[in-house]
Amino acid sequence: MSVAERERQSRSSPPRRTRQRAPDNKAALAFLGPWLAGAVVLTLGPILASLYLAFTDYNLLQDASWVGAENFERMLTDGRLHQSLFVTFAYVAISVPGQLLVALGLALVLDRGLRGRAIYRSAFYLPSLLGASVAIAVLWRLVFGGSGLFNGLLGLVGIQSTTSWIGDPDTALGTIILLHVWTFGSPMVIFLAGLRQIPGELYEAAASDGAGPWRRFLAITLPLLTPIIFFNLVLAVINSFQSFTQAFIVSGGSGGPSDSLLFYTLYLYQEGFSSFRMGYASALAWLLVLIIGAFTAINFWLSKHWVHYDN
Repeated sequence: MSVAERERQSRSSPPRRTRQRAPDNKAALAFLGPWLAGAVVLTLGPILASLYLAFTDYNLLQDASWVGAENFERMLTDGRLHQSLFVTFAYVAISVPGQLLVALGLALVLDRGLRGRAIYRSAFYLPSLLGASVAIAVLWRLVFGGSGLFNGLLGLVGIQSTTSWIGDPDTALGTIILLHVWTFGSPMVIFLAGLRQIPGELYEAAASDGAGPWRRFLAITLPLLTPIIFFNLVLAVINSFQSFTQAFIVSGGSGGPSDSLLFYTLYLYQEGFSSFRMGYASALAWLLVLIIGAFTAINFWLSKHWVHYDN
């Protein structure tokens, strides 16, 4: 066989690696098939269906009828929607910074090398696993009731109170915010992992230059921890806007006294599954998507002004 024929044959026949790539791709698609099917049927399908229903009048019992932008126009004059937005924004604005501050403070304490740190870390992480459960919400309702544990503790210090803290419009939201702050375990563990990545040589150099603990925190710890703070902030904001179980259980599904616990998700649930206005509930769901997307975009836009990366 001549040299020219060999070159021609080598060009016409694909490499062995290329021939073996097709079976590998088929195997990968076979393993990904159930997940892809679930994503289309259980995620993409309902998303598209809710987008269509947002422009319809649908009560779960009759066929949906197209009403155009009527559901969105109704939002402009819906007083309970405005109340739910106020309650939710207040909840996010107070609970998110409070949770992150508590998580960061405890992470700094645990980072000092306490004996039995793994035990403390597990104990502090436990509220994050239980905080969103129905059982804890029921317990919270009992603790802050008129004859609950909180009033009992106040009695021990000489303050006699029979106030139902979840039944008072002025304090009901505060009890839910306290419950959210109590679930600081997950961001605390992430903060602790970030603190362990900061080189100790930086603290030694700063200490040799006369920097005190507070100065070292502001000049070293905080700037190097900003990517972790940003990550926890984005997750906390998204999760807070979707809070539902605590408000539903504590308020009994009604929204609490004077709608002081009428979270946005709770109002969405009431419209869809109590009033059977599923079309309007779908429109509310898409408004929530836009709100969360807007806050996430704002966080990413602002991050370039305060988040510092190694590079």
